[in-house]
Amino acid sequence: MISAYWPFNPQKIPFFYGWVVFALSTLGILFSIPGQTMGLAVFTDSFIDALGLSRTELSLAYLFGTLGSSLFLARAGKWYDILGGRTMITMASIALALMVFYVSLVDVMSSFLGGSPIASFGLILFGYFGVRFFGQGVLTSCSRNVLLLWFIKKRGLVGGIRNIFVSLGFSLSPLFLAGLISIFGWRESLWIIALIGGIGFSFISLIFIRDTPESCGLRADGLDVNSIETSSVEKESNTLSEVKKNPIFWIYSLSLSIHALFGTALVFHIVAIFDEVGKGRAEAFSYFIPAAIFSTLSNLFASWISDKINLKPILIIMLISFCLGSFGFIYLIHSWGFWLLAFGFGVGGGLWGVISNLTFIRFFGPKHLGEISGLSASFNVIGSAIGPAAFSLGFDYFGSYTAPAKICLALIIVLLLVAIFLKQREE
Repeated sequence: MISAYWPFNPQKIPFFYGWVVFALSTLGILFSIPGQTMGLAVFTDSFIDALGLSRTELSLAYLFGTLGSSLFLARAGKWYDILGGRTMITMASIALALMVFYVSLVDVMSSFLGGSPIASFGLILFGYFGVRFFGQGVLTSCSRNVLLLWFIKKRGLVGGIRNIFVSLGFSLSPLFLAGLISIFGWRESLWIIALIGGIGFSFISLIFIRDTPESCGLRADGLDVNSIETSSVEKESNTLSEVKKNPIFWIYSLSLSIHALFGTALVFHIVAIFDEVGKGRAEAFSYFIPAAIFSTLSNLFASWISDKINLKPILIIMLISFCLGSFGFIYLIHSWGFWLLAFGFGVGGGLWGVISNLTFIRFFGPKHLGEISGLSASFNVIGSAIGPAAFSLGFDYFGSYTAPAKICLALIIVLLLVAIFLKQREE
């Protein structure tokens, strides 16, 4: 384990060191973008052209690679509980950068192996496995969890402020990456991303991240170590085996994962979905701007209010928002459908950030947070894996993307009804 006092003593910083961890937590989630759907989706057409695969074949490679990565996330969460965020975030950043560099060369390796569709499929499948595991899985979860132990009283608000930057970064990243590709090309853009994340952020993480305030001789919320003032008391921690028997874990995890499924499919096929209703590429990418605004505003309000209320009403409003977004998707051909889509998934996505940030530590305590959140994250990853392939196959079979959207809407309604009637108790 790396000493919390190397290479400097956090106690000597003239302000509460939790805010440094806040900044690094935010950057960690943003640097996971190469492994997130909105980061990979921008490169979809480039991969199709370079590898000679169909959109459905690429979606299936994404499906199998992402499903494979989900199998190891609970184990990675246990590593977090043992090694801490500082070590895990540093290693995940380096590993993600290496996998991004690998993805930039898949067409070259495929040509070396004869250029067959099977070779191309296998190579990009492994690439998707790596970037999804280290990006969306490990780096995102560890960056989110490392902040939770530094704040207790204002945990929701602090997480909400972080999510403002994350939501804006995620929503605007497709535009940024598309511009990067237009200037440098898709391969060179991946090299730039790998260089910044692998060398830049991993070094910053190693130097500045600290796992807990106690390891530095500090207290959560910036309380004076000699003060008799107490911070809020954490809930007694549950083990993973106990959590698996709790219906609250399942309703929250499944509600989070349905957004991962539907939202990932939307982003992955954003150009094709808009093209189906006669809307161009520019209008497709313009969706992210109003969605980002709705997401940011809803996230900030919900983060502030979450320190004062239970999570149940936030969960219910999130699912209602996804229902509205689903109707917007189905009726996207109309101008009001565009705005309903942006509003529903924007607001729902903002509330999703609050739910994913607070649920597991609030209901099940901090001791096994990595393992519990890792299991939930694996469901998100599974959902994000199924989404693009399911919508692609749905289009191939039904001739439209609205059919799988209607199925998702039905599942969301079921989750909404369960969320309304399930009794929940928070401590």
